[in-house]
Amino acid sequence: MLAKDAPIGFRWPLRVYYEDTDAGGIVYYANYLKFFERCRTEWLRALGVDQVTLARDAGLQFVVMSIACDYRRPARLDDQLSALAQLERAGGASLVFAQELWRGDELLASGRVKVACVDTARLAPAPLPVRLVERLRQPVAVA
Repeated sequence: MLAKDAPIGFRWPLRVYYEDTDAGGIVYYANYLKFFERCRTEWLRALGVDQVTLARDAGLQFVVMSIACDYRRPARLDDQLSALAQLERAGGASLVFAQELWRGDELLASGRVKVACVDTARLAPAPLPVRLVERLRQPVAVA
């Protein structure tokens, strides 16, 4: 389990909107994965990595290879949540992130996400930019 104040990694605050929930006001299970995705995307943005520019100029993009998620407690309409991400492992062309979703001190979900770096023209594995991996290993403050 990640600590909410983990020194390495990233935390992104979010709120549950009506569109995230089912008829009972409970967050639909697939939306937890969207919350994880938003956290990783905002982490890259906080590092100064624009994914559109990366695809256009370097010909690289990220795709999810695999994901596992354990659901512990339901999130509900209007909850204020914190999504956390921490780099667990970096390979030559892939990254593995440990991720969690919290409501206050209550862990709602945890997961592992493996992301591949691919060449946009070939849609084949491509080496990760070394500088990006180095930056992901540094703590980032959320504004």
